Amino acid sequence: MSNDSWQKTLLVALVLCLVFSVLVSSAAVVLRPTQEANQRLDVQRNLLLAAGLAEAGAPADLVGELMGSVEAQIIDLDSGTQNMDVDPDTFNSIAAARKPNTSAALDSEADIARIKRRANMAKVYLLKKDGQLTGVVLPVYGSGLYSTMYGFIALDADLRTVRGLKFYEQGETAGLGAEVDNPRWLAKWPGKMALDETGVPRVEVVKGGANPSSPMIDYQVDGISGATMTSDGVSALLQFWLGPNGFGPYLAKLKAQQMEAS
Repeated sequence: MSNDSWQKTLLVALVLCLVFSVLVSSAAVVLRPTQEANQRLDVQRNLLLAAGLAEAGAPADLVGELMGSVEAQIIDLDSGTQNMDVDPDTFNSIAAARKPNTSAALDSEADIARIKRRANMAKVYLLKKDGQLTGVVLPVYGSGLYSTMYGFIALDADLRTVRGLKFYEQGETAGLGAEVDNPRWLAKWPGKMALDETGVPRVEVVKGGANPSSPMIDYQVDGISGATMTSDGVSALLQFWLGPNGFGPYLAKLKAQQMEAS
């Protein structure tokens, strides 16, 4: 076969494509454990940021040490009770929400976070010191303008006061909705009230800024300039996950346990 023939050119191209395909596939397989470990580390780091236990860029060894004081539990969302039969290390609520046998469809009235389906179970994180509950971190997610926003909200031991909020994945508009991940905006959340005394979620992001003279000021956070839909999405996802279709039953049971123990 001549070196200048189109057949040989095609053969060389096919061989090169095959070789590089094998190399890329092999690299993906080899690197997958590292990628998954990095993803877990990023989620853990953001969980600790929401809880106020770590700073941005905390090294992996410190993250691992701090996670030792965090107790993960799997709970049944409808009843609010702990499920001891499911391993928190392997449970994935997002994957569970995609399967009909491990999730439930939400009607339009209930689905204020616009997630369509909600897993039957969820993972929660208890913060403890010397055996005493100091707070709880809850995973939350919901639709913004262009993306699904995934994050954590941390509550103090009273299960009402916001300890912190952090999003670890979102695809909102840079400079606008993406400001949900701006430390200056997130710094407005600690100390705000997420639920009222009866356990009803009241926290909201207010367009144009919270009014200091409003009787609801303790529940309000300034909206993000130019990002009304994203701000509304944050309000909706928090009210959903803190409400009766989310972690409401669990928080009520946890509160009852605290009162019995006191």
